[in-house]
Amino acid sequence: MVGILVYVALFILSLLLFLTAAAKLHNSKSKINQAPSPPSLPVVGHLHLLKKPLHRSISLLSSRHGPILLLRFGSRPALAVSSLPLAEECLSGKNDLAFANRAHFPSTKQLLYNYSTLDSANYGPYWRMLRRISAVELLSSHRINSFSQLRSEEVHSMISTLFLESDKELNRVELKSKLFELAMNNMMRMIFGKDLASSEGAGRFREMVKESHSLLGASTRVGDFFPFLGWTDWRARRMVLRLVRRRDEFLQSLIDAHARKMEEVEEKTMIRVLVELQKSNRESNNDEEFMIKPLIISLLQAGTDTSSDTIEWAMSLLLNNRDKLKKARDEIDARVGKERLLRESDLPNLPYLQCVITETLRLYPAAPLLVPHESAEECTVGGYAVPQGTMLLVNAYAIHRDPSTWVEPEKFEPERFEDREGEGNKTLAFGMGRRRCPGEGLGIRVVSIVLGTLIQCFEWERVGEEEVDMTEGSGLTLPRANPLEAICRPRQSMISVLAGL
Repeated sequence: MVGILVYVALFILSLLLFLTAAAKLHNSKSKINQAPSPPSLPVVGHLHLLKKPLHRSISLLSSRHGPILLLRFGSRPALAVSSLPLAEECLSGKNDLAFANRAHFPSTKQLLYNYSTLDSANYGPYWRMLRRISAVELLSSHRINSFSQLRSEEVHSMISTLFLESDKELNRVELKSKLFELAMNNMMRMIFGKDLASSEGAGRFREMVKESHSLLGASTRVGDFFPFLGWTDWRARRMVLRLVRRRDEFLQSLIDAHARKMEEVEEKTMIRVLVELQKSNRESNNDEEFMIKPLIISLLQAGTDTSSDTIEWAMSLLLNNRDKLKKARDEIDARVGKERLLRESDLPNLPYLQCVITETLRLYPAAPLLVPHESAEECTVGGYAVPQGTMLLVNAYAIHRDPSTWVEPEKFEPERFEDREGEGNKTLAFGMGRRRCPGEGLGIRVVSIVLGTLIQCFEWERVGEEEVDMTEGSGLTLPRANPLEAICRPRQSMISVLAGL
């Protein structure tokens, strides 16, 4: 037994020495014209320097070593970019195509249907087809407008629940769960329809979606950076496979049900549109076959956490800046009145509310590191050579708070966006190049109508005298470390309207 342990120890030591020597040889060959890199350790690279949340860790490294960094996460090279000119150089112009692919992690392969979702598929004919279907069939202005009544019903339902709960002397509301449930209900009804979205099976599917978000938002696993240690993730893989199987069965049952009853159901849901498109593709022998399940998962991922987190951050900022909250409410009272609830058609007349949301997205972007890209070929960024297969991390969080662009960047100042032609929008305007995805307008619309209605209908106060804790959590999106709790009371001038819901 002792002899076996000795052999194992010698093997591991030899492997470590080999990997260290290979890394040194690689570095010596590519030292010329290489982007700046902090000191690293053998084998692990720079993983020991990274703490949660990741965007803050990279921001700290960038403040010490510069806005472009070449990092090594185990066996994976990564380029971290923390300035607007460098981000534009990566995601537009000559490097647009070079960085159009996505970085893939083995731990998420099954969850993302073998990387066939809209946000994980590599650039090519299949991704362009998914994007075209999303832009033209699912998230066009006409389609989004057709669901406006649905969104209003869900918002009114949440407002009515808050009003009924507010008969207590102190109604302490935990907003995160309510906002996530609202976002989930919106997406479920748009995709599956009212009847299916309210069924018992849909409740179980909601739990599966939450579990998927949790697994995708968790830290990547050992096998993602050390392929030879992938076997250590077997428990997580089993859990993922069980979840994917249950999720798959539920989605397939809905697809089959819509395929059988297309003539009977008048409601034009997203899943019905996809079933009709798939059927027409097959009848025309079209080679560009697409899968419905990856598209549905893409919609649910993009339309739930991002919206609910943004509203939660906006309410947190407004509670800490009462003058901004009053200004937003006064605008709604002046433009909408107190005899009815805010409608989506009112949003163009509420520029300050839009400024509040834009400033919230500046300080707390929904995707602080964007979604990782990967170089499909060798390219040059900032005058430095970037090898093929390098993961690209664009630190939108750092770019939005760059002192060279913003004066006093830590402050919450929606007024800076009131001049629409000025430089105020510049940091939020850099594009995603070929990877720009449709549906951004829907997310902003949902955030606007929910936040505006909460401000219009209720008086909001902090729990206690202290300011709301703004500590950030970790994940694919940017959640709060602790769910927001606030004191909620109906406004006296809105009670008759709320009572009629």
